[in-house]
Amino acid sequence: MAARQTRLRPGVMALCTAVTLTLPLTGCGGGSDDEKPQAAPSAAASAPTPAASSADPDAAVKTAVLASYTSMWVEQMKAYRVASPDGTKLDDFATLDALSAFERDLAHMKRNGTVIRGELGHESEVTELDLEAKVPTATVEDCIDLSKWQTLDTKTNKPIPLPTAQPLRYVATATVERWDNNRWMVTEYEPDGSRSC
Repeated sequence: MAARQTRLRPGVMALCTAVTLTLPLTGCGGGSDDEKPQAAPSAAASAPTPAASSADPDAAVKTAVLASYTSMWVEQMKAYRVASPDGTKLDDFATLDALSAFERDLAHMKRNGTVIRGELGHESEVTELDLEAKVPTATVEDCIDLSKWQTLDTKTNKPIPLPTAQPLRYVATATVERWDNNRWMVTEYEPDGSRSC
């Protein structure tokens, strides 16, 4: 068990096993082959939808940013439930450093025979928006909630407890960029276990 509590990126790793704070992805998948993965948590339900009022001229853009971020999480949870990106559309919403970090988490999970079960809570909002930049950029802050998250050992089919130092709620920050195809892509994802929410 100690060997499985390897630290993943904060956030992913904290979620999975001793997944530390990248989003405890790695080491968080598994289950028997005949067990169907549970439905991914509805990120859309937890993502705030900016009011389409004239009070916020960027409401539609923020909604598009959060939709991409939420879709990334839906696909990521599909991948974490089986410790593999196969059959997901994760690379439609995450790229560069973010995608590489998630892929490392999944490789770690596969090596350790772990998968994720349960749900990951989100309270995300766009905190910064720069539409004048050469590549328009948004910053999303998310309060990650691990209270219903569980890492499962696929060999024993038993849950692996989170490390005692792992906060159940912490802040993660994502950088989201609008690319040429007018799609918002998550390019960086950084969990911060020192910031509770």
